[in-house]
Amino acid sequence: MIPEILSALLILTLLEIVLGIDNIVFISILSQKFPKKTGNQLMRVGLLMAMVTRILFLFMLLWLNQMQRPFYTVESTNFSTSLSVKSLILLLGGIFLVYKGTREIYLKVEGHQNQTKHVQSPTGKSAFTTALVQIVLIDVVFSFDSILTAIGMTSGVEYQNFIIITSIIVAIIIMLVYANKISHIISKHPSLQVLALSFLILIGFLLISEAIHVSNTIVLDTHVNAMPKGLLYFVIAFSLIVEAINLKLGSRKKIN
Repeated sequence: MIPEILSALLILTLLEIVLGIDNIVFISILSQKFPKKTGNQLMRVGLLMAMVTRILFLFMLLWLNQMQRPFYTVESTNFSTSLSVKSLILLLGGIFLVYKGTREIYLKVEGHQNQTKHVQSPTGKSAFTTALVQIVLIDVVFSFDSILTAIGMTSGVEYQNFIIITSIIVAIIIMLVYANKISHIISKHPSLQVLALSFLILIGFLLISEAIHVSNTIVLDTHVNAMPKGLLYFVIAFSLIVEAINLKLGSRKKIN
């Protein structure tokens, strides 16, 4: 029994870290608009809120299941879909990430970083609150898959809730330790900033496709499938490896 619990805990913790990368990237992008101290505070609060959101969702499982039930159905000859609270949250979250990523890339390309930093000054409590609200909303979106996947993986395992909660807490602690380092690396290299923002856009499209999929949308007798998550993670990992090689080559050229 103990080996089964420990193996489930280890696998689930690793999974929570992988699924939490989205959160870290998003929070890192937002934290760069603030001075270092304020940005670090935003990252800590944001990740802690992610932990609280996931644990709350676990204890509100009945409510979570109700959110997946359709409340409005559209049917016609060539199109049909069944909307649920979950699909709407995924859709709105995806649209927001696509907008946020596109807007931030535009600001960087057009050279409005200084203007953005001036608007969101270190003493601007409203700017900090706005960023925190955005993080909480995205935490809610990302928590769906995190908790539902965790429940599915630990189905039938004894002490299921204990395993899930422990894995969430351990994963968040690990992310808290490395979040500042990740944010520093992203802010230090402009190409990584654009790459991270591109990831947000990709994740946004993933959420949109998943929202359409869970709505059982059918177009011209064809069921719309979600974007494969494995493929998305492969693209992200491959892009990071290529960018790491480019940065390494760039640093060698500077030395030479």
